[in-house]
Amino acid sequence: MLIKSAKFITSAVKPPQYPAPEFPEVAFAGRSNVGKSSLLNVLVNRKNLVKTSKTPGRTQLINFFLVNETISMVDLPGYGYARVPEKVKRSWGPMIETYLSQRETLTSVVLIMDIRRTPKTEEFNFIDWLNQRRIPCIPILTKIDKLSKTRQIKQRGAVARLLGMQPDQLIRFSAKTRAGMTDVWHAINSHMEQDLDHHESK
Repeated sequence: MLIKSAKFITSAVKPPQYPAPEFPEVAFAGRSNVGKSSLLNVLVNRKNLVKTSKTPGRTQLINFFLVNETISMVDLPGYGYARVPEKVKRSWGPMIETYLSQRETLTSVVLIMDIRRTPKTEEFNFIDWLNQRRIPCIPILTKIDKLSKTRQIKQRGAVARLLGMQPDQLIRFSAKTRAGMTDVWHAINSHMEQDLDHHESK
């Protein structure tokens, strides 16, 4: 996708703080330190639109961005990082759940996982939760530049088996080489088109 513009809109904790639901929306979720901010920056072709941090767990609000004045991208707080205060971690669950279950313009959720790590309970529960609510999930395996091609294929197969998916459902991505960027955009746009068709057919 040709990126003509990308800008930060607002941060929110609860629905009254969300921007008006004018544009199709895609949310980005994942464990802290999986490269979520880097993925977002590569997708919108900006170096620092989404602030990256060496300290995982820095994103503690729901952050909304507008791309090409037509698509809303939503950066959700990362989960599963021990150094974040327990009180803060407990607040994330309801905050994220409220957004995902109530946001009418949400078309899909990009779930980002480090290809070198094995999915844990949080990933299994999150995918099950999305499936129960029929919210499309786009699973991404990041940091593929850290592994050889052979190791990537082997690891993708192992993750797919654990998640009950086919290996080709898992998109391999590298923020460093930009490998997989076209595939990610294709998946996002595909779900947006399906959502539009669904609403038009009602």
